[in-house]
Amino acid sequence: MVGAHEPLRLLTAALLVSGHVLVEDVPGVGKTLLAKAFAKSLGLGFARIQGTPDLLPSDVTGSSILDGSEFRFVPGPIFSNVVLFDEINRATPRTQSALLEAMQERQVSVDGQTRPLPKPFVVLATQNPIELEGTFALPEAQLDRFLVRVELGYLEEVEERQMLRRLRGSDDLVDQVQPVVAADELAAISAQVRAVLVSDDVEGYLLALVRATREHADIRLGASPRSAVALYRCSQAWAALEGRPFVLPDDIRHLVRPVLAHRLVLDLDRELRGATRDAVLDEVLDATPVPLAESA
Repeated sequence: MVGAHEPLRLLTAALLVSGHVLVEDVPGVGKTLLAKAFAKSLGLGFARIQGTPDLLPSDVTGSSILDGSEFRFVPGPIFSNVVLFDEINRATPRTQSALLEAMQERQVSVDGQTRPLPKPFVVLATQNPIELEGTFALPEAQLDRFLVRVELGYLEEVEERQMLRRLRGSDDLVDQVQPVVAADELAAISAQVRAVLVSDDVEGYLLALVRATREHADIRLGASPRSAVALYRCSQAWAALEGRPFVLPDDIRHLVRPVLAHRLVLDLDRELRGATRDAVLDEVLDATPVPLAESA
């Protein structure tokens, strides 16, 4: 991937804390390519689900079929380590809801039986935010289960030229991606991430930011307690990627938008008057005192 340093770091941070990622941007910027290349670099079980209006929940979770005189369960693509759900907003709400248990509980209940999903388990979902025809908006409960939302944006001219030059030797660069980490290695790194220190002052700063979204005049639904957990875990992973055994307030500030923005619901009247989630978070960040370095 060219020019995707920040999105890749967010994907890595989410992976280290077993979080799911929503890759949201306009068509043609490399959402699916990013997800496929990232999954292949892990060397884990991978499955792709293409979101369509006729996709059924059983197409995702699996179903039981009659095999002779007994029923046999055939696992769906959700039983993989890394699941790419391409154009998730093209799937119907019924199919989208089939993901809720899998994303939160790491298990699937089918035909009265609960079946655990493999570890690690990460959903990488993509969606196009500007296309409305034939799409179904993700409900707040679904959005709240994505640890981070990642945007790619357009490349700079130098980066776009670099992308074109990479195509001289091959049309499908994903085939050249090799695994860079083993499953047991990944589990060990994840355990280290959970030991990253979050001081009382930094923890208080994090909570102050989350709670401020619930009191902002432009927000109808502020960040949930699950949002606080997501920001806490993601900041630990971000600090680890920076090579630090402790979290700084700057880590929290850097992650506020990718972790919280997609979870906020704006007041309709305020939104019609020009309010945006990013503007709200800017105001929250400006109004919340940052802990001093000595105390943090």
